[in-house]
Amino acid sequence: MVPALRQMSGRHRTEGGDERLGTLLAFVAGAINAGGFLAVGYYTSHMSGIVSSIADFLVLHRWAAALISVLSVISFFSGAVTSSLLINWARRRGLHSEFALTLMLEAVLLLLFGLLARDVQVTVALLCFTMGLQNSLITKISHAEIRTTHVTGIVTDLGIECGRFLFERTTHTEARFHLKKVILLFRLLTGFLLGGITGALVFKWAGFITVLPFSLLLAIIAIGPIWEDVSQRFRGKSS
Repeated sequence: MVPALRQMSGRHRTEGGDERLGTLLAFVAGAINAGGFLAVGYYTSHMSGIVSSIADFLVLHRWAAALISVLSVISFFSGAVTSSLLINWARRRGLHSEFALTLMLEAVLLLLFGLLARDVQVTVALLCFTMGLQNSLITKISHAEIRTTHVTGIVTDLGIECGRFLFERTTHTEARFHLKKVILLFRLLTGFLLGGITGALVFKWAGFITVLPFSLLLAIIAIGPIWEDVSQRFRGKSS
C-alpha cells in the first residue's frame, strides 16, 4: 500500500504510478466539476467554454457574468502558475515532496471549499484555481501526456488512435497505433465520468461536505514525501 502511494506522489516516478495518479485525479476532477455545478450552477474546469462565455456575456451586456468568467480564467491560470512554482521550488532544493506539495495544497483547498464556501464568486474562483493547480501538476508529472480536468483532449486523442487503428486495418500500413495509450485514455475518461456521477449524487445528498473525502484521500497520498522532508530537516537540525 505504502509503495503504491509513494509511486503516485514521490519524486521518483514510475509509468504505472503516473497512470494511477492521473486516473485518480480525473475522478476527483469529475466529482468537483459536477458537484461544483450543482453548488453554483457553473462548471469550473472548462476554460474553452468559459472563454467563449466571456464573448457571449459581453455581447449581451451581462457585465457581472462576464466578470465572473474573466476571474475564473485568471483563477485557473493562477492555479497552474502556483503548481509550477511549487514544483520548481521543491525540485531546486531536492525535496522528496516535489509533487506532493501541490497535492497537499489541493487537499487543503478542497477542505476550505467543503467547510467555508458559500459565496458564488468565491466558490467559482476557488474551484477554478484548484483545477488549474491539478491540471498543471499532472501535466508536468506526465510530460504533457495526461490531462485530468477536461475530456476534450482525451476524446481527441482517442479519435486519433481510432483513426490509426482503422488505417492500419484497411491499408495494412503501419500508423503507430498504441493500444496501451487507448487503455489509459479510456481509464481517464471513465474516471472523470464516474467521478462526475459520484460527485453529483453525493452532493445532492450531503451538500458541500461531499469534497471532504476527496480532500482526505489527496492528503493521504501526499503526506509520505512531505513527512520524509520534515523528518530529514529535524534530523539535520538535531545533528
